[in-house]
Amino acid sequence: MSRTARVSRKTRETNISLALNLDGEGRASVNTGIGFLDHLLAALACHARVDLDLSCEGDLNVDDHHTAEDCSLAIGAASNEALGSRAGIARFGSAYAPLDEALARAVIDLSGRPFARIVLGLRRERIGTLAAENVGHVLSSLATAARMTLHVDVSEGENDHHRAEAAFKAVALALRQAITLDGSAIVPSTKGSL
Repeated sequence: MSRTARVSRKTRETNISLALNLDGEGRASVNTGIGFLDHLLAALACHARVDLDLSCEGDLNVDDHHTAEDCSLAIGAASNEALGSRAGIARFGSAYAPLDEALARAVIDLSGRPFARIVLGLRRERIGTLAAENVGHVLSSLATAARMTLHVDVSEGENDHHRAEAAFKAVALALRQAITLDGSAIVPSTKGSL
């Protein structure tokens, strides 16, 4: 069974082309026009061990919001498609990830019910050319489109770059657990579907 998906998303705000392989090796080719967003999404792919090829032309002359949000929605939609019925997956994942002085925790349930609680505690207005407020918004948009429950919090850290990157690495490690195939053919739910 191939757990891959391709997504094309074109609006007046963004033009996105994306390919995702959940059973990849962590290879990433990401070009959003926002350097720090590229960095975070490459870290997500690397540590989740998924292959991600993402290209976006966005209205960065307006600001970074549409590009950040739409790229995340596209990754979430591709993840949802690649998971299919979600039969045979572990479903749950949790992880801590440190980055120097920063420490982040992420907990995922591929429940089919989108919900996100993201507490990053970022203090800077921007990290590179990405608005700090969009770091959490990227994660919540991912949860919505992937139909997952996602809790992320950063408990330690003085450097906002470290706090944000630790959060994405924790999400990646938790996602890696949750998408793991356990060898069964059942959907891991008492309802029989997710």
